[in-house]
Amino acid sequence: MKFSRCVKPAPPTGKRVAIIGSGPAGLGAAGILICKGHEVHIYDKNPIPGGLLIYGIPDFRIPKKNVFEGIEDLKRLGVKFILNKKVVDGDGEDEKTIGFIKLVREYDAVLIATGTWKERRLNIEGEDLPRVYPALDYMIKYCQAEINVIPFSELPPLGDSTVVIGAGLTAVDAATVAVKLGVKNVYMVYRRTINEAPARRHEIEKVIKLGVKWIELANPKRFIGDHNKGLEAVELLRMRLGEKDASGRPRPIPIEGSEFILEVDSALVAIGEIPTPPTIKNPELKLNRDGSIWVDEKMRTSIKGVFAAGDVVIGPSLIGKALASGIKAANSIDEYLKTL
Repeated sequence: MKFSRCVKPAPPTGKRVAIIGSGPAGLGAAGILICKGHEVHIYDKNPIPGGLLIYGIPDFRIPKKNVFEGIEDLKRLGVKFILNKKVVDGDGEDEKTIGFIKLVREYDAVLIATGTWKERRLNIEGEDLPRVYPALDYMIKYCQAEINVIPFSELPPLGDSTVVIGAGLTAVDAATVAVKLGVKNVYMVYRRTINEAPARRHEIEKVIKLGVKWIELANPKRFIGDHNKGLEAVELLRMRLGEKDASGRPRPIPIEGSEFILEVDSALVAIGEIPTPPTIKNPELKLNRDGSIWVDEKMRTSIKGVFAAGDVVIGPSLIGKALASGIKAANSIDEYLKTL
């Protein structure tokens, strides 16, 4: 996977850029900025760069080998990766963290590209039971096993049957992983139909061919079990489609009295991810109502010299869209640095 567009960087400009996050937006931006002669430092909380390309997307969808090759190319060009370093509120620094304000003060420009690392919750009864997992958290552990950070034996147990709630790519990947791990019965539950699935129809059909049991027009009402035995079942409610909502898709409407029980040993909740900015206490950084970072048409945030790109701005998206966002931000940063 190529992130740079040059064989050799332009002459040094003397300008320094800090990029927070090494996912597709951060890596794409680094490739542009290093080629234009700027010094680029990428800060990431993880021990291995790549963001959700490495930690959230399994190898069968995007080979990690290709991502690592692109990262090595950036290193060859001079991009410096500062790993195991989480950017937090404040202006201090210790072995594991560095303050957001400190970065803003010490660099000529800062790009926030921290993505969406938190799964949305259903907020229903029993969601805190043992073996009810946020699907993204489970995928992160699975991907860690793929790169030998942890052994596969340390993956949380799924049992003989699991239900995946949702129909986006994270849900598809979670269902596929469950099959690969040998779970006998894998269900996928979605409140609309296959035609409205965020992952698109062909992705759902692929997991159905793997043996995943597709249940559409249903939504979880509560998880059943106790904190000693863990999850034992999920109560589902039948849905029907109504008029289109703000998303442009038909609104799912509960059918009263249509509850039914699905016995399962575990659940993977994959109903979407939430933007995770590096700072939420800084009043100068303007956020949108959904927690994403506000930017203007040039990817500038409300703080001078601070830009943002990728999923932390646009919400959960495909890799190409996040990458394009990072490239757009990098070009705006280059334009800004020329004014200093």
